Amino acid sequence: MKAFLGSIVAGLLLALPLAAQAGNVTVKGSDTMVILGQRWAEEFMKKTPGTKVQVTGGGSGVGLAALQNGTTEIAMSSREMKDAEKTKLRTRYNTTGVEIPVAKDGVTFYVSESNPISALTVEQLRGIYVGDITNWKQVGGADAPIIIYSRENSSGTYVFVKDHVLDGEDYVASAQTLPGTAAVVNAVSKEKNSIGYGGAAYAKGIKELKIKKGNEEVAPSAENIKTGKYPLSRDLYFYLRNKPSGDAKTFIDFALSPEGQAVVTKVGYFPVK
Repeated sequence: MKAFLGSIVAGLLLALPLAAQAGNVTVKGSDTMVILGQRWAEEFMKKTPGTKVQVTGGGSGVGLAALQNGTTEIAMSSREMKDAEKTKLRTRYNTTGVEIPVAKDGVTFYVSESNPISALTVEQLRGIYVGDITNWKQVGGADAPIIIYSRENSSGTYVFVKDHVLDGEDYVASAQTLPGTAAVVNAVSKEKNSIGYGGAAYAKGIKELKIKKGNEEVAPSAENIKTGKYPLSRDLYFYLRNKPSGDAKTFIDFALSPEGQAVVTKVGYFPVK
């Protein structure tokens, strides 16, 4: 009888989603945050043997969808949750979710190191990405067509740029979408007439553009991002269905601790505390 009950319990455990199993925490979503999430998980698992934290990317939209269908316990997102996503959570779980800012970032536009352009206004960036500006000479650069790189539409960074730079307009059809910020940086570093965007942590080997505001040029520096002076500063989030508990709470507490926020700085983002 005991063996029979044991097999039933084992069967029930196997039937539970991974996010609900004791000793496991699932984290899914933003590609901008995936390296940060993996570093947090590595350090956390060293401190808490027996607890497994599984971190995967796919984009903020993918992570938030996983939160809605119950296949992840924590969603990583580089944008705020949309009203439609909150409605889906409310319909299924009678909650609009819990939002926890865990790091700060500044969306940065990159060009080739050989490009003479070092700063653009938000309006000029909008013009490039909606297709009104097609040649670098229109913004003071060389007479060369602009090659545009973007992120896929499941990316939180894609949505952030559409909302805060394009004012909700659609990206020009010629923009080439790439599967992650690292891929954008790699493409821009190889194409001298290109432009792309992504998180500050990936801005290596290419030139980061400053944002022109009147006579001032604001760099995506740590200080400007932390104070919000840089106009494209943003928070990076964890989202949960309900108030965190158990292993998920312990993991989040670690991410927000001085040790966890030091990991944020090491990865290249900026602490929230």
